[in-house]
Amino acid sequence: MTPAELGCAERRTQQRWYEFVRAEQQGASMQVLEHLYCIYMLEVEEYNRAVYEHEQREKYAHREKHEKHASNPPPSVIGSFFGS
Repeated sequence: MTPAELGCAERRTQQRWYEFVRAEQQGASMQVLEHLYCIYMLEVEEYNRAVYEHEQREKYAHREKHEKHASNPPPSVIGSFFGS
């Protein structure tokens, strides 16, 4: 997920929470509240999973970039190693 998509997922999660709170304030039945809460929790789980996957991809990309850089030193380093 892109940062923009993560932002949308976060706003969706917040919206579900507001819907739950609004329903509670308006005296919705316990069944309706349980249903809204379940929907909210599903959104939270989806958002957390997306954030975790995004962080893992970022970490992997950073590590891969670092390893590639370490295994392929810049030409100036190679030249100085061979005394050029």
